[in-house]
Amino acid sequence: MEDDKEQRDELAEALNDLFRSVSAMIKTELQGTYNLLELLEKMNLKVAEEYKGFGDVASGLRVFVEQLKCKSSSFDEYVHQIDAIEQQVTEFEAAITMLDGYVSMLETKVQSAYQIRPS
Repeated sequence: MEDDKEQRDELAEALNDLFRSVSAMIKTELQGTYNLLELLEKMNLKVAEEYKGFGDVASGLRVFVEQLKCKSSSFDEYVHQIDAIEQQVTEFEAAITMLDGYVSMLETKVQSAYQIRPS
């Protein structure tokens, strides 16, 4: 019976050691998981700060684009005026080309008229 008791004590002690080891392993695993979660939380906070900065930049850019849009719309009138002037210049160039042709023709006629006259 004493052998039985000693065997039970050894078995109980072995099981106790096993449970302590498993408990320590689980505790270590849980601590590792906790550390990873804590790191993830810190990373999320840092990313949130960065994105907040990007949001401020994007908001500033939006205001800048709105200002540019207002300024560009005030230039639309000038763009239309420039287009009208360009059209008038094109028509004026066409008229000048026609007048240049007439002047050349008149010059030729005047030169031929002076050459035909007897001196």
